[in-house]
Amino acid sequence: MSVQILVQGRLFGAREFLLAPVPAHLDRARQEAFVTGRSHWISLLAEVLPRALIAELHLSRMLLGASGGEQFVVILPGEAREKAEEFLNAARDQIHAISGGRLDLLWGVTESLGDWTVVRKRLNESMSRRRLTPLAEAGNAFFDQTPVAPSEEDEAYFIDSLSLQLHDARSVSWNPDQPARIMPGDGGRHAWPLSNTAGGASADAIPLARQAALNDDGHPSATTLMLARRAQGRPAWGVLRGDVDDFTIRVRRAQSIEEHVTVSVLYKQFFAGELEVLCSMPEFWNKVSLLYSGEDDFAVYGAWDALIGLAREVQRVFERFAQEALKDLPGREGKTITMALELAPDDETSLASVFGRAGDGLAIAKASDKDCFCFLGRTLEWPQVADAAELKDELIRMVTDFGIEAGYIHELCGIYRQTKKSGSAKRPERPWRFHRRLSRILGSSRSRDFQRARTSLVTDLAGKNPANLKLRPSGRVALEWARLLTETPQSETMETAAW
Repeated sequence: MSVQILVQGRLFGAREFLLAPVPAHLDRARQEAFVTGRSHWISLLAEVLPRALIAELHLSRMLLGASGGEQFVVILPGEAREKAEEFLNAARDQIHAISGGRLDLLWGVTESLGDWTVVRKRLNESMSRRRLTPLAEAGNAFFDQTPVAPSEEDEAYFIDSLSLQLHDARSVSWNPDQPARIMPGDGGRHAWPLSNTAGGASADAIPLARQAALNDDGHPSATTLMLARRAQGRPAWGVLRGDVDDFTIRVRRAQSIEEHVTVSVLYKQFFAGELEVLCSMPEFWNKVSLLYSGEDDFAVYGAWDALIGLAREVQRVFERFAQEALKDLPGREGKTITMALELAPDDETSLASVFGRAGDGLAIAKASDKDCFCFLGRTLEWPQVADAAELKDELIRMVTDFGIEAGYIHELCGIYRQTKKSGSAKRPERPWRFHRRLSRILGSSRSRDFQRARTSLVTDLAGKNPANLKLRPSGRVALEWARLLTETPQSETMETAAW
């Protein structure tokens, strides 16, 4: 009986590939379809390549371990090692060519002997040798590898095949002569059904969330400018990105390959299934479009107000998922999620650019804290987001129920910005003047309901003690949130929320 081997593959350079320049001659709709097609390609590569490898070797599909999220693990008989290397080298060469030298496929191979923690260490060391010694295989050709612009064939592949056609496809297929090209439909040598959940109609179904808001003609998918016009208040769009906290630590705690696969599938099922369900809800379906869902992260773009609501729903559902599905796992690692929302500063900003800025905001949020949400210029813990939402509702009520002019919210935002710019060393010497300005802005009335609402609002913004002025981060977010909701296209100033 031959010794089994484990093959772990991983895609490197996904961020650089997604942020790479988009062909300038394309119109806005096709540019955004180009970015969407790129993200779908990365998602499908990690799912299709291990399945195609097993199918080409005529092995049981049960040998597929974990797949998705830019990486995969398969179990093979030892005598298949040479053919697996040939397969992966061919796929790597074409991936490198299609991506213009930005995306790379690397893998590690080791015998399935010993404790899983030892096997995993050998796999990582094997992959690290490939990654840290690129000259060992490429030789002098390594210095000739420069990013190139996508060809017309690649443009059509990402836009037409992996964006437009894939939206309604029921399956994807693969051919050995084009090992890195995954086509919608079942016209290739091997084909696999698509599903929004890991189970789906078939045990071998590939999970792929594909929710896309329809354009004005009823076809997928709406451009970012169309989605911006569907937002309440300011017509603006943005990108929401989320990432599970300490997911890598959670996976490393697995004591066996079976536990590793189980944990990976649990997360992948959640993001592939729940995200598409949430994005299909009435308040979101025509305002947001999924960019991708991975093993432990996701990205969605759409109308700014819908993205805030979607973020809160995803966090709520993920919290319940962690409580039920992960309750037997010790520690907090992998049981919380952090998100970041970035708004486009103007109509000319590209989808890839805002996607990159949202990634930067997510990295800053995760470096400073966990289990939080970075949006509208501040990073808040999730309970603080709920506080900001309540305060935002109070501000909107002052406008809708008591006739306060919406422009006064802008003046309140000015107080916050002025206080921030002054710095902690230059706190207002007479903080009661701040309360006086709040009272002047909010107006006066003999209505008891108005007086109660105004007192509550002033207390939430500035605290109960006028001698100890402290403006809360949630208050700043609530003010900006309310300002955007009450803003009209005529009064839009295109002022960014990042103060």
